[in-house]
Amino acid sequence: MRAEKQSIIHKQRKRRTTMRRGATFGAIAVAIILIVVLIQVSGGSKKKAATTTTTSSTSTSSTTTSTFPVPSTLPLTSVAVPPTCAPKGTTKRVVLFTKAPPDCIGTTSVWDATFETSLGNYSVQMDAAKSYAGVNNFVFLAQWHYFNGTFFHRIITGFVIQGGDPAGTGTGIPAGSTQKVAFPGYSFTGNVPPKSCTAKKDCYATGDLVYANSSGPSTDGSQFFVILPGGGPSLTPSYTLFGQVTSGQSVVDAIGALGIPSSGETGTPKEKVYLLKVILKQVKA
Repeated sequence: MRAEKQSIIHKQRKRRTTMRRGATFGAIAVAIILIVVLIQVSGGSKKKAATTTTTSSTSTSSTTTSTFPVPSTLPLTSVAVPPTCAPKGTTKRVVLFTKAPPDCIGTTSVWDATFETSLGNYSVQMDAAKSYAGVNNFVFLAQWHYFNGTFFHRIITGFVIQGGDPAGTGTGIPAGSTQKVAFPGYSFTGNVPPKSCTAKKDCYATGDLVYANSSGPSTDGSQFFVILPGGGPSLTPSYTLFGQVTSGQSVVDAIGALGIPSSGETGTPKEKVYLLKVILKQVKA
């Protein structure tokens, strides 16, 4: 009887030990499963975040693509207002005026303008003594944030990069709009290069900042272009020269590389390059 009782006790102890081991192994298994699930959930969250923050390249046509987000900017004004020199520090944006600007700068003033673009920055210097109307007009528009959020609508490799149209169409009128007057709402008379230059040879140089026009300097407005290497000789001396690139020519060239190689085309670029803003600094009174 004693031996049988001891055998029964031994079996009960063995069964309890086995149950404890089973519980331990079960707990370990549950812990391992929880860890695996947590890892999978954590990994899934990271993949989802990466997907939502990655900007993909989307093509809207065979010639125009953009990997840069459209910059947020103040809306375009559609009612023409009388021009006044912008108050210092104004945040208001105006792009349509009833006439050309008044005198807003000194006749001998010199200005540096930094063009912040989606491909980098370049700077130009503008001397009012050499082109007063041209510099005064550009400073006036820049101080009203006219150029902010626009893009270079015409880029021709080996020739020019052109911008300054808030409509982005090259006509000064937004696509599909019934607007009658093109931005900026006026034209003004600039100045041609000095007579000492030789037509289509040395009137314009690489990096020159020049106004675009429809029929001579009396039709200057807001659209401008920067001359790319080799582009100067292609121009007749009928465009207002009012500035010169002083730094960042490599950025200008990079923008130019996104254009088409023929001046006989419209110049719609391969990629939309934004002019985020123009920062002015007066360096001489």
